[in-house]
Amino acid sequence: MTAIEQTEAARPRGTRLPRRARRNQLLGAAQEVFVAQGYHAAAMDDIAERAGVSKPVLYQHFPGKLDLYLALLDQHCESLIQSVRSALASTTDNKQRVRATMDAYFAYVEDDGGAFRLVFESDLTNEPAVRERVDKVTNECAEAICDVIAEDTGLSRAESMLLASGLGGLAQVVARSWLHSDRSVPRDQAVQLLTSLAWRGIAGFPLHGTEHH
Repeated sequence: MTAIEQTEAARPRGTRLPRRARRNQLLGAAQEVFVAQGYHAAAMDDIAERAGVSKPVLYQHFPGKLDLYLALLDQHCESLIQSVRSALASTTDNKQRVRATMDAYFAYVEDDGGAFRLVFESDLTNEPAVRERVDKVTNECAEAICDVIAEDTGLSRAESMLLASGLGGLAQVVARSWLHSDRSVPRDQAVQLLTSLAWRGIAGFPLHGTEHH
C-alpha cells in the first residue's frame, strides 16, 4: 500500500495508528498537497486537514514543512534510483537495457501520485537541501548508467559519464514532455520511439574487445 493509499484509508480523525503507519499516512497527505499547490502555497494546516489529524499530531512527526518536503524527496528520489538500477540489471541485452531504462522514467512520471513534480518541477530548488537531493537523483541514475557503458565499451569514466548523463537527461525530459502532452502517443510507442533514438546513438560505440557493436 502506498503512502497516499494509507492516507485515504486513515483519513477519518481519531484513528490511532502505529507510528510508522501514521508517518506514511502524513507523507501521503503532504504529497497530495505539495503536488497540487507547490511548496510555497502549501500550509501545514492543509496537510493536517488532508490527513485528518490535528496540527500537534503532524508536528510530532515533522517539525516543519521543509522537513516533510525533504522526507518526501528522499523517498521518491530513492524510488527512481532503484527503478533505474533494476532496469539496467533486468537484462544483459543492451538494447533492451536502454528500453527498460527509458520505460523506468516514463513509469515514474506516470505514477498517479505525481511525485516526479516534487523532484523535477519543484518550486523550491533554491533551497540547498532540495537542490542537493535533486542533484543526487540525477547523478546516481547517471552513475548507474555510466557503470554499464564503461564496462561494455571500454570508454573512460569521464566519457561514459557524459553519455550516461545525456541518456538520463533525455529520458527524464522526454517522459515529462510526454505526460504534459496528455499522453498523445501511447506509452509503449513513446518508449519505443525514444529507445530507437537513444540506441542509434549509444550503439555507435563498439562493445569492449570487439570490432562490431
